[in-house]
Amino acid sequence: MFDIQLRSLKDRVFDPCCQYVPFYVKPLHITEGAYVAGLLSCSCAIRSSSRLSLTFWFINRALDCLDGALARHRRSASDLGGFLDLLSDFIIYSLLPISVAIGQNGTPHCWEAVAILEATFHVNNFILFYVAAVAEKGAKEDDAKSRELTSVMMRPALIEGMESGILFTLMLAFPGYVEAWSWLMAGLVTVGIVQRILWVTTALT
Repeated sequence: MFDIQLRSLKDRVFDPCCQYVPFYVKPLHITEGAYVAGLLSCSCAIRSSSRLSLTFWFINRALDCLDGALARHRRSASDLGGFLDLLSDFIIYSLLPISVAIGQNGTPHCWEAVAILEATFHVNNFILFYVAAVAEKGAKEDDAKSRELTSVMMRPALIEGMESGILFTLMLAFPGYVEAWSWLMAGLVTVGIVQRILWVTTALT
């Protein structure tokens, strides 16, 4: 919901860091480091080590911001880098609730909440990628509807990157409440899904 407003703040924090990154370290290396840190966070969550899982999670988030900043700083942004960055994020986001539930020996009700949360992730991702595909097709045709859909694609929903990051942090910090966090996050993602469906159907009619 606040990702666009916070983008300039993130740039002010991470852009100055780029000058300290050795030239032989490529943005893709940082993306890979973020992915490894995310996997280590999940692994620690499985072992019920909240402090370590949070530490690696914060490293993952910092590196996830730094790779894009470095790519822009060096004017080396690429479609491959963007793809791998999103892929690693989606993998970690999917594994994290499952890892926390395993670490807490989740009850059937807990696993039900985690399953519903994962389902909302899949539906939300489908909508995002479908909108992106239609927008790209529309842009090539250069018609009025394509321009409207592109603006729709940029409109925020109730829960985006920042809100997801906060909820995942709470989940790792207080894993005993993973069922409650999962239901809460699933509800917020569902609201965002409804928002995007309304925007897309309006743009396509």
